[in-house]
Amino acid sequence: MRILLDYRPALRQRTGVGEWVHELARSLLALRASGDPLAEGLELVLWSASLRDRLDPAALAELAGAAAIDRRIPVRALTWAWNRLEWPPVEMMAGGRFDVVHATTPLLVPSRHGARVCTIYDLDFLLRPDRAWGEMRRDFPALVRAHTARADCVVTISAHTREQILEHLQVPPDRIVVCRPGVPGWAGAEGPAPPASGGYILFVGTLEPRKNVPGLLEAYGQLLAADPAAPRLVLAGRPTEAAAPWLETARAAQFGGRVVIRGYVPDGQRRALYAGAAMLVLPSFEEGFGLPALEAMALGVPVVASTRGALPEVVGDAGLQADPSDAGALCAQMQRVLREPGLASQMREQGLRRARQFSWDASARTLLGAFRRLEPGRTGRRPAGSGR
Repeated sequence: MRILLDYRPALRQRTGVGEWVHELARSLLALRASGDPLAEGLELVLWSASLRDRLDPAALAELAGAAAIDRRIPVRALTWAWNRLEWPPVEMMAGGRFDVVHATTPLLVPSRHGARVCTIYDLDFLLRPDRAWGEMRRDFPALVRAHTARADCVVTISAHTREQILEHLQVPPDRIVVCRPGVPGWAGAEGPAPPASGGYILFVGTLEPRKNVPGLLEAYGQLLAADPAAPRLVLAGRPTEAAAPWLETARAAQFGGRVVIRGYVPDGQRRALYAGAAMLVLPSFEEGFGLPALEAMALGVPVVASTRGALPEVVGDAGLQADPSDAGALCAQMQRVLREPGLASQMREQGLRRARQFSWDASARTLLGAFRRLEPGRTGRRPAGSGR
């Protein structure tokens, strides 16, 4: 089986989506290397198209055994043509045929022959388009229903998003596959020991509206008012245009320089980032999964999370939760972690156990099993192609 995987989300800074694409590719290749019958005959082709961004040699080294197609094409023009015209078919650009063409966005990659797969991480772009930007605002809300209706398979990353897809897009249940993220490879072995210094309060994620950074800053301000010696707050993530007023607030005199703006932290530095944290706080209004929560639990860092989106599904009873609209409740949960050493220790142990329930191997098996069912020889049909 020859699979084309759209690797473009992992080209630059690998945030949650890029991490999911990269690690899933690595796990598919690991299945093949292990001799698993499910991966017999698997050929994985990584697709990339951009004028300025190239496939990272270090990333490709981790994906040894995959073929790579890297086209120097204006990505915006190609995306517009694919989304709006359903042309050109990827076979024309890649110079070959595929059994499965896996788009790692909600909109399909045009294909003449392969089974068509799209990926939906969350539906915030549809339910709250005011919080989206770029392609997510321009194309996704208008086109996602038509594309998912044509898809042979819709992949998602949590039961929460699966329920949203069922409710808002009316995709038949048997065409939805849930492939939950596992712990990224850079996290390495478990690290249950707390930081010797007491650590800082950590936020990890793109600084975008649905992440509720203003609510976190309000809660942190309340924490400082109650305890001026409270740990620093570290914001680690790529800022979007919407983040400008939040960053200005973070630098205001009321915080006395105690809010540290780290920006995007690459893979090689993330383990050390978590190792210095007393807790991770993720107060999002919506998460399709919430990978930083899993990363923190896997490294023995207590998690305070929102009660919304997929975060309760990920954290379970291993972390504390609060309504993201209630800064006082968020502050109170942070205070509990700081003031109750026994609770923090318990959360570390529960988080380590919880993180073991998430497996890239299981997700790769689920995905490959779904793709096997799409093969014409197994289903008795030839997958319909799109494109002109």
